[in-house]
Amino acid sequence: MIRKTFFTTVAITILIVLLSACASSATPQPTPDMNAALTQAVATIFAGGTETAQFVPPTAVPSETLTPAPTAVRTPPALPDAFVSSKLNPLDIPHGYIQDTCQALKSKWDPNNAAPGTLIMPIMFHSITKGDVTIANQISIKEFRLLMKDLHEMGFQAIDMQQAADFLYKNAKIPQRSVLLIVDDRHYRQYFDTTFKDFFDQWGWKVINAWISHPDTLQQLWDENAALEAEGWVDHQSHGVIHNINMNDGSSDEFLKGELQGSIDAIKLHFNKTPIAIIWPGGDFGLRPVQAARSYGYQVGFTINPRGPIMFNWVPQSNGEDAMRPSYIAEGPAGDPLMTLPRYWDTDARAHLDTVRTIGNEAGAYAQENKATELEYFDIMCAPKFGPLPTP
Repeated sequence: MIRKTFFTTVAITILIVLLSACASSATPQPTPDMNAALTQAVATIFAGGTETAQFVPPTAVPSETLTPAPTAVRTPPALPDAFVSSKLNPLDIPHGYIQDTCQALKSKWDPNNAAPGTLIMPIMFHSITKGDVTIANQISIKEFRLLMKDLHEMGFQAIDMQQAADFLYKNAKIPQRSVLLIVDDRHYRQYFDTTFKDFFDQWGWKVINAWISHPDTLQQLWDENAALEAEGWVDHQSHGVIHNINMNDGSSDEFLKGELQGSIDAIKLHFNKTPIAIIWPGGDFGLRPVQAARSYGYQVGFTINPRGPIMFNWVPQSNGEDAMRPSYIAEGPAGDPLMTLPRYWDTDARAHLDTVRTIGNEAGAYAQENKATELEYFDIMCAPKFGPLPTP
């Protein structure tokens, strides 16, 4: 539009100049110089002689600024309730012990760790006799061998105490059905050679010896058990020092130290190792003994309450007294499931094998049903801090 106006104005100006030249004299004039006329017209325009529109450069139109779309806020799903089995006594409630939900989920679903449903069945042995059973906590050699045979045929494998602790704390990989064979009290080498040695030779099964570090222990006992420890198939752990006087909330600090630290010192001296488990003498314990055991470095502790198997972040315990089972001490008030783990008695362990297997299968199935939900929660709430789950 501006160019059209400009050239229209030039044309009009040239015409005026030519007419003026023609009219200025009657005498014939030479033909006007069109180039000169055009130059004069342009000069006249830019000198302001002719009113015309001025050229205005077009104003640049700013490009539209794109606003990024808002990031969608992901709402974490509600986590499922803890697994509960109908096979447990209604008063034996599963207790978790890992406070950080993200850490628990990461350990649970790390494909390099134990699969959900993996469990440990701790079994307590006191006396295995080749003759007739004469006391309540005694089992015949025949029944013992049947128990071991059934365990093996049902897919159980024996582990040592460090394997158990690593599983309970970090969900480290262990056999999906694991068993802790825990022999209480002091025994000569012959006892282990005639009972557990065959199963170590056949299947590699280790045995735990809950060792009493009493001052009257014969040197022969120390020496024979030191040899067993060195051979690697008998794993000695703490069972106190005095032993026949139980540890509970009425015990003095000095007594607790003598039983707990005293046992550590003796086992280090004779077996060249530091125990990580306290198998509570007489099955007694309490809040103060549990706290003291923690302060001396123990990682796990075992009662004589046969409440059920144990799994990662899952320990069946009772929060109160049970009139139907008055000998069972409630573990809840102690506030530390790892230091008050259950144990089955050897005399009826065979009767619970199917129950234990069922609990493990149910737990594994329940975990798979809720896997997608837990992984989504982890991705939203945990991955920013803990990073993605490891790969296999």
